[in-house]
Amino acid sequence: MTTETKFWKKKYFTMLAGQSVSLITSGILQMSIIFYLTAKTNSAMVLSIATLMGFLPQAVIGPFAGTFVDRHSRKGVMIGADLMIAATGGFLAVVSVFMELPIWLIMLVLFVRSIGNAFHSPASSAVTPLMVPQDQLTKCAGYNQTMQAAVSLISPAAAAFLYSVWSLSTIILLDIIGAVLVLSIPNPPICPGESQNSFFRDMKEGYFELKKNKGLFALLWIGTAYMFFFMPISALYPLMSMGYFRGTPTHASIAEIAFAGGMLAGGILLSVWGGFKNRIFSIGLSVLVMGVSIAISGLLPTNAFFIFVICCTVMGLTSPFYGVQNALFQEQLPPEYLGRVFSLLGSVMSFAMPLGLLCSGIFAERIGVEKWFLLCGIGIIAV
Repeated sequence: MTTETKFWKKKYFTMLAGQSVSLITSGILQMSIIFYLTAKTNSAMVLSIATLMGFLPQAVIGPFAGTFVDRHSRKGVMIGADLMIAATGGFLAVVSVFMELPIWLIMLVLFVRSIGNAFHSPASSAVTPLMVPQDQLTKCAGYNQTMQAAVSLISPAAAAFLYSVWSLSTIILLDIIGAVLVLSIPNPPICPGESQNSFFRDMKEGYFELKKNKGLFALLWIGTAYMFFFMPISALYPLMSMGYFRGTPTHASIAEIAFAGGMLAGGILLSVWGGFKNRIFSIGLSVLVMGVSIAISGLLPTNAFFIFVICCTVMGLTSPFYGVQNALFQEQLPPEYLGRVFSLLGSVMSFAMPLGLLCSGIFAERIGVEKWFLLCGIGIIAV
């Protein structure tokens, strides 16, 4: 343990606070763009393409971004990525002053923002073990999950209010302010053993370093299968609430809030308790309870919306314990490989998510959304 890590709490929570504000403002802008596209086009295809723009760059350039992260200062990469995201937002704000925003330009901005996230996300995950003692990594995973849950609760509600009183260009400026706050992130220790190999050799080394650890390598593909089944469920919440249970947008919001509230409670519990000593047990139990809750949701009658809300709360409560896998990777892999490994995780899962969404769109229409919930629940239990 270096003297740098002696005051890890101050550094870590400073970083977490800056990231929280940045994520909230980004979430507000993301939801506002969805509101804007919905109001302007009322097209499911446009919204699907917008979602794809958010996933595709992270899936394609993730391995390259991870290698770049491992070769440079994590803080520098995070700041550069956030400033790039802010710059694209600023450009969009300027254009909106002079003309109505064209759809193609919004798609382009979403694409560039996703490129920024492809660099920012692995840098953020890779910087944590350089700041935090190893025995605190699981609790820090809980802090991060709590922050993510808070963002999930705050951003949609704040976006709905601000979009009704502000123009889109003003909301973009708010996101720029949030992105600039990342400059307050403290400088972590420099990653040891920075490679001087060729770029592509570095990418291969990251893959083979992960492959050497059979347990972590298996977790990569287990997580991919999990995301394939889980991602469609998160997207189909509104359809389940309003279609199958014959509710209103208010019912859909209640289900979303129940999940986010459960996630917040689970994140706090993980932060305080730290989870089971056997981290694989925490991950496995989380996935199992998630699968059972989703399968039960698919078996409910149409008048059992209240039980569905309880299931959503349980799903949210258990989800932070799946995030313990990040602590496992941070503990068991050398710091100089973490950028590449986390970007590989993000890339593989970013490919699984759209594939799952595509399958859900095809099959949920044909067999019914509740039957698709049941099948996905069974799939997750199998995982």
